[in-house]
Amino acid sequence: MAAASAVQAVGRRSGRLFEIFVAEVPWTVASKELKEYFSQFGSVQRCYLPFDKDTGFHRSYGWIQFSTHEDVQNVFQKNTHILEGAKV
Repeated sequence: MAAASAVQAVGRRSGRLFEIFVAEVPWTVASKELKEYFSQFGSVQRCYLPFDKDTGFHRSYGWIQFSTHEDVQNVFQKNTHILEGAKV
């Protein structure tokens, strides 16, 4: 998968939460696994993967909300993020 599709910051602040956008999430990864993975970087407040009503699978992208800006910076300290063998 292309390096350009790596985890990207949305660059906005949602209330008191800081949000990142995650692309190319494998269909085998659920919100629970996504939250568990990103919890190593800080306090994850919410993880959202939108679902496709027709297929029943998530749409391969989502948002992770952290408590602090520092948590988001911790995510970007790591160059690549691999979930179930796929770079997100």
